[in-house]
This record gives sequence, structure tokens and C-alpha cells, in this order.
Amino acid sequence: LSLGPVPRSRFRDMDNDNGTAVTKFILLGFSDLGAYQLPLFWGVLFIYLVTILGNSLIITLTLLDSALNTPMYFFLRHLSVIEILYTTTIVPRMLSDLLSSYPVISPAGCFTQMYFFALFGIAECCLLTAMAYDRYAAICRPLHYATLVNRQVCVGMVVASYLMGITSGTTHSMFIFTLPFNGINIVHHFLCDILPVLRLASGDTFWGEVGNLAVTLLFIITPFALILFSYVRILITILGVASAQGRQKVFSTCSSHLLVVTLFFGTGTIAYMRPQANATQDMDQILSLFYTVVTPMFNPFIYTLRNKEVMGALRRQTQTHGSFHTSGWDLNMT
Repeated sequence: LSLGPVPRSRFRDMDNDNGTAVTKFILLGFSDLGAYQLPLFWGVLFIYLVTILGNSLIITLTLLDSALNTPMYFFLRHLSVIEILYTTTIVPRMLSDLLSSYPVISPAGCFTQMYFFALFGIAECCLLTAMAYDRYAAICRPLHYATLVNRQVCVGMVVASYLMGITSGTTHSMFIFTLPFNGINIVHHFLCDILPVLRLASGDTFWGEVGNLAVTLLFIITPFALILFSYVRILITILGVASAQGRQKVFSTCSSHLLVVTLFFGTGTIAYMRPQANATQDMDQILSLFYTVVTPMFNPFIYTLRNKEVMGALRRQTQTHGSFHTSGWDLNMT
């Protein structure tokens, strides 16, 4: 390891100019930042530690406090688990590369990172959609809430989220790494994302690009559209509430989730759906840095500082050191 970053131009000399099969990839990342790589290292490390601690706190509170034993916090607990795994797939490797003068990753390592990146990213999209459905059922269908969002439904939606992530990760990774890689081995990114690696393949990448577009439409645009539909229905219901106090109470149950959705899907949609003609590698990396590193740090703050129930649970557990309760679902609307 070395704190002295290598200029980006030097990596051009490390290509496989003879066209032989690639045995390693170079993650170019932020190698052109020069002296700013070290501050970026400490900044990303701080964000990562806050992300791990914040999401671990949410997991602990939702397990220990019976007042948080509801479907909404069941989903939130799994969202925190995914956030920890999602960032851990990316950040430790990124931190190592920021200190390295030669950030190399093997094809097997690149495959593994791509697989888990797709798995947890798609799982999060699906889980955020499940959380929107929970809020829709609680606010728009309160009399049927216990039936629409019971224990079996909640477990089923979480399992389905992981299965969709596994399917997407397996399909993309397996297809891309069955293509030949000869010649250029420089990945213009800080992680083995699908499109930057696909562009290095020597074979026909048409179906890979079609598959990436299909997954984007199916697992990013479609969930986002379903979430928007849910909140349109919720908004209509809120406007029908007679008192301003009632509208504020109903809106407060959704604002945290809506803010998380906006941060995650907003940057993700821009990164994957904007025209490639207008795309730049630096902008791609900045957008990716935001939704893979920064956004997961915001979630614990959004769901705790803006949530009286979570803050109350934190105070109770701090005072009593908590105990694990296994009571059934409390299906009252929060």
C-alpha cells in the first residue's frame, strides 16, 4: 500500500495491448484526485462507520423493543441489514484502492462484487416498495390492514425481495463473465458495476446492454412507479382528512420513507437511465458514490431523528438496557 496515488495516465501502460485474456482488472476509481485521495479515504471511512453503527442501532432497537414489533419496523430492520451488506460489498474495497498505487482486482473478485452489488441493490429497491405498500395499507385500507399486512405477507415480501436480488445478480454476473475479456482491462469506476465492466468485453455485448436496460426497467423504474402510485393514493387520503392535525399525523408516518425513496431512486435513476451520450465517467462515479456510500448513512438519521417511536425506544433501552420481547405483531397504525 502507498499513500502516493498514481496518475491516471500511467494506467494506460498497464493495458493488455497484445490482446491476451484478461487475468486482472484495474479499478481506476478516483486515481486522478492526487493529494485529495487521502481526505476522500478518511471521509468515506467515517461515513462507512456511521452507516454500520446507525443501521446496527436500528436492528438492535427493533429486536429489543416490543413497541417496535410492527410490520413497518420489521421492514425497516431488514432494510438496515441490506444497507450494511450493500455498503460492505463496496466500501472496504474502495478504501483499500484509495491507499493503493495499483488497485487491481481479479476476475473472480470482480464477479463476486458485481453479484452482491446487484443482489443487495435490487433487494433494497423491492423492499422499499414493500414499505410503501405497508404505508398504503395502513392509511388507505385501515380496516383491512391486519389482513393485508400480516406476518406471512411481511415475511413473503422480504423473501421475495431477496429472491429478486439473487435472480438479478446471478443473471447479470453469469452472463457478463461468460463473455471474453481480451486487451483493455481498465474499469473506469471504483467498483465492478455492470456497464463499466460490460464495455470491456471483447464479444457481442448487445444482449448484455438489453438485459441491463430490462433489469433497470423491471427492478428500478417499476418499483419507483409503484411507490409513486402508493403515495398518490396516500395523498388523496390525506387530503380527505378533515383536520389539519389529522393530516399532519398521517403525513408524518410516510415522510421518512418518502425521503429515503427520493434519495435512493433519484440518484439511481439518473445514473442508469440518463442518455449515454450525455454521460461522463466522473459524473457516473459521483452519482454512484452518493447512492452506494452516502445515502445508506442518511437512512438511520432519517428514521430515528424524525421518528418519536424510535427515539422513545432508544430512551427506554438506554435506561433499562433492554430485553428481547417476542410478542406478536402490533398492527396499530403508527
